[in-house]
Amino acid sequence: MAPIYWYQDRWLPAEEVRISPDDRGYYFGDGVYEVFRVYGGALFEADAHLARLQASADGIRIRLPHDLETLKSRLEELVRRNGLQEGTVYLQVTRGTAPRAHLFPPAAEPVTLAYCTEVKRPLAAMQAGCAAVTAEDIRWLHCNYKTLNLLANVLAKQDAADRGAADAILHRGGIVTESSASNVMIVSDGKLVTHPANNLILHGITRAVVLRLAHASAIPVEERPFTLAELRAADEAFLTGTTIEILPVISVDGSPVGAGKPGPVTRQLQEQFERAILF
Repeated sequence: MAPIYWYQDRWLPAEEVRISPDDRGYYFGDGVYEVFRVYGGALFEADAHLARLQASADGIRIRLPHDLETLKSRLEELVRRNGLQEGTVYLQVTRGTAPRAHLFPPAAEPVTLAYCTEVKRPLAAMQAGCAAVTAEDIRWLHCNYKTLNLLANVLAKQDAADRGAADAILHRGGIVTESSASNVMIVSDGKLVTHPANNLILHGITRAVVLRLAHASAIPVEERPFTLAELRAADEAFLTGTTIEILPVISVDGSPVGAGKPGPVTRQLQEQFERAILF
């Protein structure tokens, strides 16, 4: 079956979708987006994703073309039309189409696009863990807005791949923020530590789920800045994200994290997350 896109409130096959070269998302990255996980044909944590989309749109002053309940209904219909059981839904809203100029165009209408991708759960990676490297965080100071401006993230991810790692863990002057595409957590002396959800990180949906699971299991949680030295001395470390779920980090910059294998707290949280996605 050919994939069906939702574009400007129309259902279209991919080959009929036409994006204008004057779209501000194309030449300014002037837009916001969300990636939703689909498990068993259902959107996971849809309300949390949509609330973050609204916060991002408000932050860069884009008016969403639909209320959140309508957006949710359209995305559920998109999943049904594509027969998606396991994968992701990508939703993007740009400020609209207008001649290129830095000021907001007063008459532009937001442009909305969504599509599905079949993506299997990364079970092998979650069991084995991954290598990470560190890199300076060179992004802007509103990382809490999920915008289309991702070049710094792309460069960090590519640098990690060039160095034989799965991802880059970013830091600002030695304070760990997040990775190129995920949030970062460490376990130290039985405590789960992660950077606070301020403007320096994206407020990850999977991050929030993991913290909720930790609290329910009486795992101590500290939301505070932590250093590269703490990362390297941690007993465990892992990344959290929509597509990677809970991905253990077993080495950083070529040195093992803890025992160099996924640790018991990470495994416990993975098991709890598994139960959470089974509804």
